[in-house]
Amino acid sequence: MSNSVPLLDRWSSHPVSVLGVSGTRALIGFVGLMFYVSQYSDRGYLFGPDGVFPWTDFLAALDRDGTFSLYALSGSGAWFELVYHIGLLSALAVTFGVGGRPVLIMHWVLLWSVYQRQPLILDGGDNLAYLVIPMLVLTRCYDRLSLSTGLAARWTRRIPEGLRALQAPLHNLGVLAIATQICLVYVTSGLYKVQGKLWQDGTALFYIMRIPEFSLPGVSDLVYGNDMLVFAGTYSTTFFLVYFPLGILVPRLRPWAAVASIGFHVSIGFFMGLTGFALTMVACDLIFLSRPLGEALAFATRANTRIERSVRAWREGRTQQERPEEHAGNATAASAMENTG
Repeated sequence: MSNSVPLLDRWSSHPVSVLGVSGTRALIGFVGLMFYVSQYSDRGYLFGPDGVFPWTDFLAALDRDGTFSLYALSGSGAWFELVYHIGLLSALAVTFGVGGRPVLIMHWVLLWSVYQRQPLILDGGDNLAYLVIPMLVLTRCYDRLSLSTGLAARWTRRIPEGLRALQAPLHNLGVLAIATQICLVYVTSGLYKVQGKLWQDGTALFYIMRIPEFSLPGVSDLVYGNDMLVFAGTYSTTFFLVYFPLGILVPRLRPWAAVASIGFHVSIGFFMGLTGFALTMVACDLIFLSRPLGEALAFATRANTRIERSVRAWREGRTQQERPEEHAGNATAASAMENTG
């Protein structure tokens, strides 16, 4: 009981992983921006009223699933262009930390809308984004890595003191929700794989990397053509997914588990082309790396300061070396003029 009181006090007064969750917000915004930009030239074909997904089928799918999309409000091409470009700008604003929570909520609504308009080109990262962005709204994810306009600070000062006191516990609740969600994704995926025969006999990676949609020409065949790489990749994937939450629960192992997860998903993005899914998972892993990221930024700041000081000292030294030469040259010229006179 005596240990729980200080823990509860820290939980209610000290926000955790502020830098990490700010990185999560920035990277998730970038994933959305990347989606909009990558489909920009084909936006009419993919998402427009006369696109490849027929308008009537789109409306029927929304009605069947009981969901919504801003693109369904009108079949006008002008309305489509307006919603699409507002979505692109909101993703850009979230990436750079402009607009605060209202823009983050707007980004979620617009992202949901564009994903519902064309669900056939998604890679799974959308499902995690749906869940994580509302959790980010609870956090102080705009405290770092943001282009502050001062508007949020002015609005914060207008909030009553009692409500402002809830910021830290709500932030920590949001961070805990994201961490729990990530652990559930890993454990569920790992336990599902454990039950599969191909994962049990160590050959699953061989079949996955031979699927045309998930293969990297010239590279994938080097992996699935090597028995050792196939066995090691299959078993290490299952082991990692099942035991990832245990690594997160141990503070000393937490950064290493997060780094391993980032490497795992970077490999998925590179070999399988699931870039959106991989970057969304990496974004969520950043909440476990807040302290190392802070130390890295502090080190980079100190290194930059030292470099600037060295450059400044070098320039001052060059200036001091040039000045005596100028004085010597002036003295010689003056002496010559006196002799001539």
